Formats: sequence, structure tokens, C-alpha cells
Amino acid sequence: MGSEGAEGAADSPTDPPAVELDGVTKRYGDTAAVDDVSFQVREGEFFTLVGPSGCGKTTTLRLIAGFEEPSSGTVRFFGDSVAGVPPEDRDVGVVFQNYALFPHMTVGENVGYGLNFADPPEGATRDERVAELLELVDLPDAADRDPESLSGGQRQRVAMARALAPGPDLLLLDEPMSALDAQLRERLRVQVRRIQSELGITTVYVTHDQEEALAISDRVAVMRDGRPEQVAPPRTVYREPSSRFVAEFVGDNNAFAGRVTAIEDASGSAVAAVDVDGEVLRVAVDKANNVAPGDRLTFCVRPEYLRIGAGDSRLTATVESAEFLGETTRVTLDWGGRDLVVRTRDPLSGEIVVGFDPEDAHVIGVSGE
Repeated sequence: MGSEGAEGAADSPTDPPAVELDGVTKRYGDTAAVDDVSFQVREGEFFTLVGPSGCGKTTTLRLIAGFEEPSSGTVRFFGDSVAGVPPEDRDVGVVFQNYALFPHMTVGENVGYGLNFADPPEGATRDERVAELLELVDLPDAADRDPESLSGGQRQRVAMARALAPGPDLLLLDEPMSALDAQLRERLRVQVRRIQSELGITTVYVTHDQEEALAISDRVAVMRDGRPEQVAPPRTVYREPSSRFVAEFVGDNNAFAGRVTAIEDASGSAVAAVDVDGEVLRVAVDKANNVAPGDRLTFCVRPEYLRIGAGDSRLTATVESAEFLGETTRVTLDWGGRDLVVRTRDPLSGEIVVGFDPEDAHVIGVSGE
């Protein structure tokens, strides 16, 4: 796990986390789908697992829900192990990727289905609870409708209302918006976050969409090869990635690696001169990291920090392609056979100079090799 993993700790020894995974591994034969995973989710937190296909995020969610049992390690809710506790007794609500609404039931019957097995919270009647949740998800007049008559976004909200009906302690969402178009996803993620915030319910969300993860989460776990590579708030993951994988997976980034040739001391920090394929680039480094000449340094610069014709470190590159995205244009450059990405408001062409200042670079690895 990245250095930010400690941020997953509970707020105090007397306040156990809502969910804790402690050394959890799940094997299928010789393959570890989840590999020695440890993290904690605070009560009331919106916690997102994000990563590429096959990274273990959905298996991790299923282990929390109880649909899978760990091969080793422990899953705890509020400090208590849930080993052997079936899903229906874990007090969790689950929204699946395909929503899994019952086609032979009305919307209201779908929402109230879980109340066949548990009383509505706070002494409400069944009808009151269904009406309350349909109001919450902005479908107050849909109780008598057929689920098949609803749009994909409406079905997603009905599925969420159904999961919330029994008043669970924990809400689990497994890529609930992956089948929707981009514009609808953007609208619905705002609604999902609003609902979660209004209820204050602890939520674990799975997505492969990095932008979605950054937009709605209190903290994000970036998964790779069955374990979290970094666990941190969205801004930290974006601005201070703990590894090259996180830097390149979460949003566009430009990663460089080279040999430190000199260190220039400054007040409270230092600037390393790094030889990257014969070009000397200047990078701010923390004195506490004890970076020294001869070390190999890996760092990244986000596209928004690459400036045209400006910056302390400058590179001459050739425009390969440009994608107009509305507010900005995403330009891919060829620099000595490697791709760089820059974002600009104006179209670019031909050979250009881009640059960055030392503080615009983020160090993601130092080795003495």
C-alpha cells in the first residue's frame, strides 16, 4: 500500500471503523484476486475503490458484502469480525451493476421488497418508508410504474432506494453507472453523493472511472493487482500520487525518470537537476528524502502544469495530435520518441517549446541504483 494508507485509520481508539479489512486475501486456485489487503472505512465516509479491470475491486466489495469469504485475513464491521455471517445478516444494502430489479413488481414493490424481512427504521410504516425513499431519489410519483418503463438512470435510483429501504448501516455500490452515457453519469453521481450525504450512510463504491472516483469520494483506494496502491483523499491521489502506476492511471500525466546530477539547496527544500535522456530538468525535492547526486529519480508533471514557451525546465517537442474537448484542447506531443500531454485553450501545431517550474513536478520514486 502507498504511504497514504495510514489515513484509513479510525479517528480514535474508542471509535472503531465502520469497515476494516485486515490482511484479507481471496484466492481462486493459484490466483490471488485480492492479496493481503488492509484498509479501514470510517463511519459516514464515501469510500471508493477504483482501478483497471481485474484489479480486485469488485472481489473486495463482495468480501465486504459476504458474497465471498476470505481465504485468509479478517473483515470487521465496527470492530467485530463478520466471518461466517451471511450477507442477509450483515446489515448492508447492495446496488449491483445491472440493478437487478424485479420485472414482475412495481417500482414501489421493488423499493419495499427488503421490508419483507426487516421492519422500516424509526417506526415508519412500509408505505411511508417507500414514499420517503422515492422522494429522496426524485421519483415521488413512480410507485405504481413498471420498472421496464423507466430510463436507465431512473432504474439506478430505484435500485438505490431499494437498497436503502431497511436502513442498512452500510451501502455497497458495484459500478452502478457503468452502463449509462457520460452525461447521465455526471448528473447521477451528483445525486448519489447528495443522497449519501443526506443520510450520512457509510458507503463503499466501486468504479473504473477515475474522474467519477475523484468527484464523489471522501477517500479513494487505487487498486492494482489485488491490493491498494494508494489510499488517500482525491486531491492527494491526483496531486501527490504515491507511485508511477497511480500517477499514470488517475488522469493524464507525464512521467519522467532520470539520474540526479546535482542538488541545489534552498530554504526548506531543494532542487534536483535530473538528466532525462540528455536533457537536464529541474525538480523540487524534499530535503527529508535525502536525494543525492547519482540517485535515480522518477517524477511526474500534470498536463495543466506544462506551459507553452515558459517554465524553468523547457523541452522542444512536435505536435502529434490534438483533441478539442470544449474547455480545453488535449494535445499529444512527441518528445524524443516519447509522448507528452499538454492541455491548452489554443490549437497547436508543428514544433513547440513546453516547460515547467521545479515545484510543478511531483517526485514519485527515488532509488540509489
